[in-house]
Amino acid sequence: MHEFGVRTRSRSQMVNITSEVQEAVRESGVQDGVCIVFVPHTTAGVTINEGADPSVCTDIEDTLSKAFPKSPHYRHAEGNADSHIKTTLVGPSATILVEGGQICLGTWQAIFFCEYDGPRSRKVWVRVQ
Repeated sequence: MHEFGVRTRSRSQMVNITSEVQEAVRESGVQDGVCIVFVPHTTAGVTINEGADPSVCTDIEDTLSKAFPKSPHYRHAEGNADSHIKTTLVGPSATILVEGGQICLGTWQAIFFCEYDGPRSRKVWVRVQ
């Protein structure tokens, strides 16, 4: 398993980790298989979406924050229940096909680490089989 760190700068942030995931695939030596990207946190996730236009990430972050705002009305005492809800919706993992030693993504796709309770230092785990 390959591990790398992600440092976020704000409470909500989508960080493009495509190159780090591709590097993990290259280091694995696997030519054809699957790559699993997993985030071992309860207030951060991972997703695949458009990587060409940064306003897509802004729209996703804004929409999730409007749908699930930070609020004192949640029962969770730590004050980050909205972060847990967003992570549940986005999910902690993504599976990407590997062919010829390269991750297989569509023309506009990128892999994003999704922070919902930052800024923080986080981990991403990658397994290639």
